Amino acid sequence: MKELISITTTSSMDSPNGPTSPFPSRIPAAAYDDLLARVLPQAREQQMWNPSDGPTPSLFVSHGAPFTLDDPQWLGDFYDLARSMPKPRAVVVVSAHWERAPVAISGAAAGTPLHYDFSGFHPRYKTLPYATPDATDLARRLTGLLGRTPVHEFADRGLDHGAFIPLMAMYPAADVPVVQLSMPSLDPGALLELGARLRPLRDEGILVLGSGFMTHSFTVFRRPELAAETTAFDEWAVDALARGDVDALTDYRSKAPGAEVAHPTADHFVPLLLAVGAADDPAGAVSAIDRMVMGNSTRSMQLT
Repeated sequence: MKELISITTTSSMDSPNGPTSPFPSRIPAAAYDDLLARVLPQAREQQMWNPSDGPTPSLFVSHGAPFTLDDPQWLGDFYDLARSMPKPRAVVVVSAHWERAPVAISGAAAGTPLHYDFSGFHPRYKTLPYATPDATDLARRLTGLLGRTPVHEFADRGLDHGAFIPLMAMYPAADVPVVQLSMPSLDPGALLELGARLRPLRDEGILVLGSGFMTHSFTVFRRPELAAETTAFDEWAVDALARGDVDALTDYRSKAPGAEVAHPTADHFVPLLLAVGAADDPAGAVSAIDRMVMGNSTRSMQLT
């Protein structure tokens, strides 16, 4: 029987510190260690992207809290998603957890320490390493794509948990260079424009990844009957993507049912617009992961 980790209860999906948590206070430990032991050889040998593969997709993922690294189903879902396509030459990720204007980039040097932007979880989650390779070439490429305004690099800021948690599951060998971009604002149009600027990277085998949550409601934890609101929002977003209705997605506050419950703040939804902006045809979006967990949608989308 596996050792169990005790985790302080929470009122937040990202930083547990409240007394009435919907999250399990005890979860199986070391599922991530088990994943590494099982898949590292095949993860290292995964076929690398080459030009004959065509453009990489753009992705929107519903990232997890730190303890999802010990959820075997969650790990398997993200690992399978990564295995469904060639390994990218590099990854550009925009996370719900870094808003800074003008847009900035994380440290690109090899092994830049992770940015553990959470508290209240078991200390173990601040010891799991994810030392990605040097990404300075990608950082220079991004600076060129983002215009004439100098792009500041926060050399000491590594990937935050909205970036490293899904990537640890997708590419556990930590052998893909990664640069994180900040969100220039929470305006959906700004993320759509940023995605469009990044679109050429897909032709170079670089994965453009928006990391948020399809729904991000704490209210539904206390009032489970409101899960109908998050479900309605999730279904609306899938339908809007299927129709390629970018205008509706950008104006989700007034167009989507349940928006106030599903997204009291915009930070976890607007990374979807990054993936939409980077796509050639948003109507080609497919659900790569589709689960409701604690009343929230953890849907992740693959766009081409």
